Formats: sequence, structure tokens, C-alpha cells
Amino acid sequence: MAGLGKKVLIVYAHQEPKSFNGSLKDVAVAELGRQGCSITVSDLYAMDFEPRATRNDITGTLSNPETFSYGVEVYEAYKKAALSSDIVQEQKKVQEADLVIFQFPLYWFSVPAVLKGWMDRVLCQGFAFDLPGFYDDGFLKGKSAILSLTTGGTAEMYSKTGVSGDFRYFLWPLQHGTLHFCGFKVLAPQISFAPEFASEEERRGMVASWAERLKTIWKEEPIDCRPPWYFGQ
Repeated sequence: MAGLGKKVLIVYAHQEPKSFNGSLKDVAVAELGRQGCSITVSDLYAMDFEPRATRNDITGTLSNPETFSYGVEVYEAYKKAALSSDIVQEQKKVQEADLVIFQFPLYWFSVPAVLKGWMDRVLCQGFAFDLPGFYDDGFLKGKSAILSLTTGGTAEMYSKTGVSGDFRYFLWPLQHGTLHFCGFKVLAPQISFAPEFASEEERRGMVASWAERLKTIWKEEPIDCRPPWYFGQ
């Protein structure tokens, strides 16, 4: 089995287990489990995950109590093993994973706030990257990541000539500015367009195509995560 012994983290951001996003998460757990993968799900809403980056993320004394700088303090806290336990737990899951799947509905061309908060807090300097030590040298190199997302708008709306522009435009800050920056190999996104406006049969087809893709996910090559992939030549 292709996935035997592989570890997968699914970072899942939807409020409703019976939602279409929930179905996509469930089918990923089922298919990857069938392959012999070890799967962990971070269900961010169910965990009541804290999205705000605050001084509560540092358990020890601050390096500069006079003027608070989140980036500086978290970097120092990471080096001293003084980050809050919820961040440490998520970093451990990422560290152990061969593949990280982000499952979410698109909010304003981006991720829901709870998932943005996960990225802000978990992928901190020292853990996911350093300066130098980013993009191809990011600390999470050797791991793969994939965005599996749903949209409100149709595929036509997210085309180059569509009213929303090419879907690759909104992927730039997420795939390149976040995942690639931290060293991830970025696999092509799985975009389920406008499930709310699709028939039951079409929705089942979207779920089935995701399950089908996951059967050969370990053989996939990453995208060439540079500006031409997003914006053309």
C-alpha cells in the first residue's frame, strides 16, 4: 500500500460536521486510512482553537517586557521551549507529518480566521523558518502540503476572464507566501467549486474525485511554486 507508514495531518476548519467540507475531510480520513497511513485531524472549531497571536503564547518571561513584539518574543520562546501548550501540540503534529492537508471553505479569497490564526501562531520563526532559512530552505522541507478548499463562486467566475479572476491569484499568499516560505513542497490544490449550487450527484462526484486523487497522492510531483504558475509569464 502506497501510504503504509506515512503520517498525515489534516487541519480542518469548518463548524459543521455534516457540511460538504466535513464530507471531504471524512473521505480523506477513510481513503488514507485504507492505505495504511496514520492520520491526525486538527478540527480547529471543535478544539476552540485560539486564533489571536497574543502575549499569552509565551509562558516564560518576556525578553523585552517594555515593548511587546510578538515575532521577537515567540522566536525567543520557541528557542527556550516556552511557547503555550496548544502551539507546541500543533507543531508536534506538523513535525511528525509527511503530508499536511488544509481543508476549508474560502473566506474572502483566503482562509477562515481560525485557520489564519493557526498559521500565524503555529508556523513561527525558529520552528517553520528562520532568516536565513525560508522558501526552498524553510524548515518544513521534505514535507508536502495541499489546500483542499470549497468556493462560493463557480469555476467560470474563477477563470482568467471571470469576474473573480484566475483562482491561482488568491492561492499566491497561501501556497507561496506561507507554505512554500516554510519549505513545504506544494501539491496542486483541490478546489471544489460552488458545492452549494451543485446537484447532489455533482457533489458526490466532487467527493469521489478527491478520494480518487488521494489513491495516488504519494506519487504526485509538487507544483513549480514560483510566480509564473500563478500569474503566467
